[in-house]
Amino acid sequence: MEVELMKSLAAAGGYAAIGLAAIGSSLGTGIAGSAAIGAWKKCYQQDKPASFLLLAMAGAPLSQTIYGLLMMIFIKGKAAEAAATSWPLYLSVGVFGGLALMISALYQGKAAAGGCNAFGETNQGFANYLMILGVVETCAIFALVFSLLAM
Repeated sequence: MEVELMKSLAAAGGYAAIGLAAIGSSLGTGIAGSAAIGAWKKCYQQDKPASFLLLAMAGAPLSQTIYGLLMMIFIKGKAAEAAATSWPLYLSVGVFGGLALMISALYQGKAAAGGCNAFGETNQGFANYLMILGVVETCAIFALVFSLLAM
């Protein structure tokens, strides 16, 4: 295999990391955002104040894209220093790390949707809902850290 192809495959791992993370963030924010809009609609129908705090929950899955960006930067930096033959490591780290970020963002969006629905109805428990989102976020942080350690 040519050296340029091996270097390109290593770099593809970084692009996979951010691409997959961004897909997950898009799906997660779409799910949570839909729930926030539904909760606001219920509030308007019942002449209750519609809390702006729902936006914080709807936007929570966006952080995984930042982690994907960090993963891409680290992969590209490490791959540039390493031998071209180590491309399978960087491609694998990018793909599997990116998948972990994607799934974390997706399920964080689903959890945020539940939080938006509950907070929209009761106007209580916001901190509890954010704590759950933080637990899911921890999976993404672990994925980033473990990916970096693998390199």
